[in-house]
Amino acid sequence: MGPSMEIADIAVVALYFVLVLGIGFFAMWKANRSSVSGYFLAGRTMNWVVIGASLFVSNIGSEHFIGLAGSGAASGFAVGAWEFNALLLLQLLGWVFIPVYIHCGVYTMPEYLSKRYGGKRLKVYFAGLSLMLYIFTKLSVDLYAGALFIQESLGWNLYLSIILLITMTAVLTITGGLVAVIYTDTLQAVLMIGGALSLTVISLVKVGGLDGVREKYMEAIPNVTAILASHNYSFPYTNSCRIYPKPDSLKLLRGPLDEDIPWPGFLLGQTPASIWYWCADQVIVQRVLAAKNIAHAKGSTLMAGLLKILPMFIIVIPGMISRIMFPDELACIGPEHCMAVCGSQAGCSNIAYPRLVMNIMPVGLRGLMMAVMIAALMSDLDSIFNSASTIFTLDIYKMVRTCASSRELVVVGRLFVIFMVTISIAWVPVIIEMQGGQMYLYIQEMAGYLTPPIAALFLLGVFWKRCNETGAFWGGMTGFILGTTRLILGFVYREPRCNQTDERPAFIVHVHYMYIAAGLFWVSGLVAVVVSLCTPPPTKEKVQRTTVWGLHNMEKLPVTEREETYKLTNKSPVHCNGNSTLQKDLPLDVQRERCLDGADLKLLMPSPCDQDPVTPSTGASTPLEAYSNGHAELVGRKDDGSRQFEKGMCLRLFDWMCGYKEQTATPAPKATEEDERIVMEMLYEPPKIKLLLNFGLIIVCFLGFFMFVYFSL
Repeated sequence: MGPSMEIADIAVVALYFVLVLGIGFFAMWKANRSSVSGYFLAGRTMNWVVIGASLFVSNIGSEHFIGLAGSGAASGFAVGAWEFNALLLLQLLGWVFIPVYIHCGVYTMPEYLSKRYGGKRLKVYFAGLSLMLYIFTKLSVDLYAGALFIQESLGWNLYLSIILLITMTAVLTITGGLVAVIYTDTLQAVLMIGGALSLTVISLVKVGGLDGVREKYMEAIPNVTAILASHNYSFPYTNSCRIYPKPDSLKLLRGPLDEDIPWPGFLLGQTPASIWYWCADQVIVQRVLAAKNIAHAKGSTLMAGLLKILPMFIIVIPGMISRIMFPDELACIGPEHCMAVCGSQAGCSNIAYPRLVMNIMPVGLRGLMMAVMIAALMSDLDSIFNSASTIFTLDIYKMVRTCASSRELVVVGRLFVIFMVTISIAWVPVIIEMQGGQMYLYIQEMAGYLTPPIAALFLLGVFWKRCNETGAFWGGMTGFILGTTRLILGFVYREPRCNQTDERPAFIVHVHYMYIAAGLFWVSGLVAVVVSLCTPPPTKEKVQRTTVWGLHNMEKLPVTEREETYKLTNKSPVHCNGNSTLQKDLPLDVQRERCLDGADLKLLMPSPCDQDPVTPSTGASTPLEAYSNGHAELVGRKDDGSRQFEKGMCLRLFDWMCGYKEQTATPAPKATEEDERIVMEMLYEPPKIKLLLNFGLIIVCFLGFFMFVYFSL
């Protein structure tokens, strides 16, 4: 193994941990964590810069540094297509999906399905599928990738390192909620981009720039004779394992029969799977929903889209450079050689990025890159912990405990984080034994078999008012059964080693998973359409606030009335600031921050106690007790004086960790009109800002198409 970390490197890593924990605990003290809105959506007070950085860091986890660079080393530019595709799909999120989510007032994506279609079946199906994907793709792969980097750089015990990282991430998430996650993501974005850019510049200088990469990559072939002699292998080399770069390695989109990225499969199959991730996955959407208003939400997707250009240059190309510099290790000549180099018989491309870092980065900068990798791992883990706890709490637990208080929901969310930590640690032995040739493609294949039906349901739900719950359920179930069947067959008929004969059935060997994903998407959509047309249409209430057409029909808020949005008339006994003074004289931003944490809480999460538990209402008001800190509980709870008892030390410590504060309650009547005004205010875009955002949309989309064309020619 190459050079190891030195004292200066360890000092940089330690400084990073101090900074991250300091920011996390600062956010814990400053944030309103005792309300559902405060903990899960950061009080909806985040600006576009912070959210854009958080989107980028939440997506670019350690599996990207290991997986993208590894696929770049193994197959060239092709894997960068996912990044440029994401650049475009992020704008679909900002311009189409987020306005609908804000309009119907949801916390989670299963909640949207429930509001759009009604019933519990789709909500439970999507919540369970999301949690399963989090555990078996995101968590497992992230931990494997982080462990691989630590092994390459420090040689630490894998179990100890992983448990330490998970524990620190869980502490950060439990104490600070989404505010801590987003603010630490901002620091991590700076570290990640700065460290990765420095590695890119140093490595490009060593190989002669981008032209040198194009020329030398195609010549990056291992010296078979020297390898056999130096390792004293007894096996005869048969040239059955691919050691030569693929002829089309320098093209992004490739022929219809390519084994990596066939362009018809990518456009028709991979894109729907990516729509699920970028437009309907809790980790991504939850961050954008924390925006102050729709203008900040769109600005965040534009910023994140621009940042998505970077991974091709700071991850994929360094992976290719790593193969140029270390071909005898990354392009191993057989399973025995691969086991000796990296401990995996499937291949050693996954060590491309850490091997490059440890061999070309100077002392100190190696520590910075170690901090970057830890930042990526912790960012992805805290995103998963926070979003998974949101889904479990609001979509599964709240269905069992329909009248759970806000305090109970927040505490259960934190306890579920602890449960996720336990599952993650228990999964470590499986991760270490995982043989992951190209880890990033493994993630995409898993998602390609399970997520296209979900993308079909969301697209039909947002764009087609006629789609009903029956059609959506049977369309989703059809796609889920077919995709799960193909996934199980993939585990039964495993790909043999490169020196073995492939005896798998032809439809598994020759039909690319992207074509399977395309079939799942269109079959699910077709079944949903046919069944919906054969059954009664959904009620007007189901589609009024949950489709793009509902946005067009929404009454526009006159500009002259915008300044009155947060003025509370004398007829209303509710005051967002907790006293009887009007807020008209306050600055608009201050008024918004004070009002959103309390007045819109009913809108964001209506209580099932006041509605049919099977079909949650989208507009029904909810009796709440409004606290000045934004906390809310159900009206009707009798105050029998139990709150006045003296708490023990353990209970006080528990409440402090959970951020719970008890305040004197002030009853709040139903305020549907006021909530409607808040939604209209959040969806309002001043003409000049709207023009600027639309111009930015054109620029970002042009850049995306240009990147596809430039790297495909």
